[in-house]
Amino acid sequence: MQAFRSLLFTGLWTFWTATFAPVLGIILLAGSPPSWVRPCTRVWSRGVLFMLKSIVGLGYEVRGRENIPAVPCLIVSNHQSAWETVAFLILFPDVAVITKEELLKVPVFGAFLRLSPMITIDRESGSKAIRKMVEEGGQALEDGRPVLIFPEGTRSEPGAPVEFKRGVELLYAKLGCPLLPVAMNSGDYWRPGRANKRAGTIIVSCLPPSPAGEAPQATIKAAETAVQAELARIRSA
Repeated sequence: MQAFRSLLFTGLWTFWTATFAPVLGIILLAGSPPSWVRPCTRVWSRGVLFMLKSIVGLGYEVRGRENIPAVPCLIVSNHQSAWETVAFLILFPDVAVITKEELLKVPVFGAFLRLSPMITIDRESGSKAIRKMVEEGGQALEDGRPVLIFPEGTRSEPGAPVEFKRGVELLYAKLGCPLLPVAMNSGDYWRPGRANKRAGTIIVSCLPPSPAGEAPQATIKAAETAVQAELARIRSA
């Protein structure tokens, strides 16, 4: 039965996404104003999360909202499934997500990512990708938007060690903004590369932030350790 619910959700998710194609056309004709694009993206995301809850029985709970800085910040989160690429658009409105260029090829969704705009990078381009993250991340912060990066670089299996890539240290140093670590156990319910989703509640935990201007290497290591510890606590509860 759970497999059938997952399959039904996937079909309705595809249909829901396809219904936004005409909306995308109207937005393009209007000149793609962000004031239109971002609300439409959030409507799409809310629809996906609603279907996931009502069909699969998978909801979520956010803890530690009081830790979210009052000013735009750099969010670093572990990455376990496709769930967070949808949910973060709701959890942090107007967030600028640093994501791989391949997602731009996804029909309809990719176009909305491009127009939002998000920060898309070629992960194989090395220093060029870092420069782009710094430049476009800085612009997003100036526009009052938080910046989100999944510093593991790819989705990880539940229980795997949290290991942040080195580039996030430079990003934190150059952006000069607070750092907010976020831990979530989405992979316990939506495994990487697998179609079936489990019913339950994904926990999203916003941890105490680090202020701007701290020593980059020590700050990122502390964030990595905090996310690892929080994941262990969530999974043992």
